[in-house]
Amino acid sequence: MRDRVATLIRGRRERLTRALGRPLAEPVSDRSPLTEEARQHLLEEAQDLYWNELEWENLTEEEATDGAPLSELTFPGLLAFVRGLLLTEVNPDALAPAEPRPAVVEDILAFLAGRIVELEERLSAPGDDDDPAQLRSEFDTTDRLLDLVLYRYHGLAPEIVERLETSRPH
Repeated sequence: MRDRVATLIRGRRERLTRALGRPLAEPVSDRSPLTEEARQHLLEEAQDLYWNELEWENLTEEEATDGAPLSELTFPGLLAFVRGLLLTEVNPDALAPAEPRPAVVEDILAFLAGRIVELEERLSAPGDDDDPAQLRSEFDTTDRLLDLVLYRYHGLAPEIVERLETSRPH
């Protein structure tokens, strides 16, 4: 599965590079490395946000339009968390300096890609307890979420994201 996860992320980055016609920008690297325990803790926080926001959407269907939930609205906490992990500047009166953590965002990308692979497998052979419509919805929102996190990771401007989204395969 690890190979499929890496291939999925690499393929998304290649698609973005082709669409932009230039290499993707890399985020500022970690200035002070995290311990493995701290890095794992941040990843687990992101996973908790994912599962909680996904479950809330499954229960309420608040963010659904035309039957499909919008990832931006389904996962606001997770996307804000990712933005925070990539901050390179803070206000002058901030109590702490910006400490970008792109390695943690890479871990989040791997988690999301792994989730997509898992959902693909479950969609191709649903179990007795699986609801195919719910699996499809989770797949679609997670697939889109992966792209949204990649856009933030590589620092793409909103107008570029808008252009990419209009050409995004559906």
